[in-house]
Formats: sequence, C-alpha cells, structure tokens
Amino acid sequence: MLFARGLALLFLAGIFACVAAYLITGNRRFVGWAVLLVKLALAAGLLFFAVLTLERLAI
Repeated sequence: MLFARGLALLFLAGIFACVAAYLITGNRRFVGWAVLLVKLALAAGLLFFAVLTLERLAI
C-alpha cells in the first residue's frame, strides 16, 4: 500500500511539473507529457485495484 501511495505522489508531482512547465514556457510538448502521465496513472490505478479484487476473490 505504501508503494502505491508513493507511486501516486510521483505521478501527481510529474503531472504538476508538466503543467507548470507549460504555463511558464507555453510549449505544447509538456501538455502531451502530462496527458501521457495521466493515462499511465489511470492504468496503474486500474491494475492496482484489479490485483486487490483478485486477491479478495482468492481468499
């Protein structure tokens, strides 16, 4: 659980940094990176909850 929280914080920090970099520079490349990080964070979250669900069903 601690690993998942740390990973979530890293994703949030990365997304925040990309959005801040876009607002400072105006370079659209950072928006693409932020969108990619959001997609990866959603995939990681879905995988985490799928593992939790399978663990619950196995017991």
